[in-house]
Amino acid sequence: MAEAPLPAIRSLPSWLLGRAAARGRALVAEALATEGMKMWHHVVLSAVRDLAPVAQADLGRAVRLDPKDLVGILNDLQSAALVLRAPDPVDRRKNAVSLTDEGARLLERCENIARRANDELLAPLSAAERAQFMDLLIRISGTEG
Repeated sequence: MAEAPLPAIRSLPSWLLGRAAARGRALVAEALATEGMKMWHHVVLSAVRDLAPVAQADLGRAVRLDPKDLVGILNDLQSAALVLRAPDPVDRRKNAVSLTDEGARLLERCENIARRANDELLAPLSAAERAQFMDLLIRISGTEG
């Protein structure tokens, strides 16, 4: 059998991390789809829960999403009665976003299925290896502290 092409590229940590990330995203996206959710909708719902009530502009900065894209996602989430946009109590010129009860219930279901998808991704690793892997990922991603 012939050797796989691009052995030098395929041996790079960045290549392997990219492949693992793509597999992880696919597993999570497939799991979220069972709840009718998309990845960015899940991210925004989670951020709203953590930051609410949050001004739309602050929310966009927190999740690093273009304002136009955020508006579309918020429109989807509001149409599904998962978030509420209302005048910001601090600055009534802005909209503040908060989670509805249904949004909180859906988010909890999505977090559970996303956790199971990540468990599937890391299934080849022992518990100790998972902990070490997470520590290493945090260190190289620059997201410590």
